[in-house]
Amino acid sequence: MSADIDTVLAEFPPSKGTYIREHIMLAALGSVLLSGLLVFMGNPHAWTGIVGSVFAISVRGVYVMNEQLGMVWKLTSARLIGPDGRIIPLADVENARTMLSALQVITRSGDKYLIKYQADPAAGAALVLQTRDAALSARN
Repeated sequence: MSADIDTVLAEFPPSKGTYIREHIMLAALGSVLLSGLLVFMGNPHAWTGIVGSVFAISVRGVYVMNEQLGMVWKLTSARLIGPDGRIIPLADVENARTMLSALQVITRSGDKYLIKYQADPAAGAALVLQTRDAALSARN
């Protein structure tokens, strides 16, 4: 294994601001859906859907925040390295695209990986594809 394979070109740390914004969006969406369901069912206390949704999403968000914000992916000239040590050779990357606030990496075998809560997932996807293309052209 050559030294340049291990040289980290970029890191993809989760953005705390994006994490919080996404949870606020989930709480708002859940509030609308739950309150709407309660109204549909004839419940006179539809406001409890708002309270329940905000409470549930907030508790979940606080509970897993440190874990989620610690998941940093690394890009080298030849591979993506996941926070759990998983290695994805760039030659195996079929596509990289955005999915809300996540960068989704799809391999040629169909495996999909989410690099969550990115401040600019489009820039990350472009960088992964650009690095993959450079690695493939250097091989040939």
